[in-house]
Amino acid sequence: MFTIDVVTLFPEMFAPFVGLSIVGRAVEAGLVDIRYRHILDALEGSERADDEPYGGGAGMVMRLEPIARILDPILAAAPSARLAIALTSPSGKPFTQADARRFATALDHLVLICGHYEGIDERLCELYPIEEYSLGDFVLTGGEIPALAMMDATIRLLEGAIHPASAAEDSFAAGRLDYPSYTRPAVFRGVSAPEVLLSGDHAAIARWRREASRARTAARRPDLGEKQ
Repeated sequence: MFTIDVVTLFPEMFAPFVGLSIVGRAVEAGLVDIRYRHILDALEGSERADDEPYGGGAGMVMRLEPIARILDPILAAAPSARLAIALTSPSGKPFTQADARRFATALDHLVLICGHYEGIDERLCELYPIEEYSLGDFVLTGGEIPALAMMDATIRLLEGAIHPASAAEDSFAAGRLDYPSYTRPAVFRGVSAPEVLLSGDHAAIARWRREASRARTAARRPDLGEKQ
């Protein structure tokens, strides 16, 4: 079973999402075990989860000790070769479909650490094999939303979570955006679905979809074509 440990200040943000749709079905089917590690539960005595930054400046910094108390037993109990620790951070590299696929196929265990405030003491990345990821060039109030996105992208690629053909045709799966999709009615407010999709000619439909995928990628994400 694939295991996800979520290290967070706000575990309550995850429960409504995890109970829904593909993620919820994957949990019910026993494909994934999602465990929440509340950082506040790792505090000792009068400790705080955050503190003022050395050198001064605005905001607060998340402290190392509580997070280390959570990570150490996780790492001690899990083979490191099949485990990754991902930190959500605006300073991280963009999270991609390739990252989600690697998590889903090459790992048994994923630890997601949700950053907050001005970030986590930088020594975390020196002491642990941290992979930093960002959803894009913008800043959120916390790392829970990026962690949810990364969780969703990974779980749907676990074997048995969705039909393999659906994953194979995803945007980015072949280095291109997915082709446009249409359904009933055939005509809506004077706008028609492409006739080829109604033809029943599966070879012609496959050709149209390949060309539509290439055209959409060239128009919207030409950078993807440059990476091929």
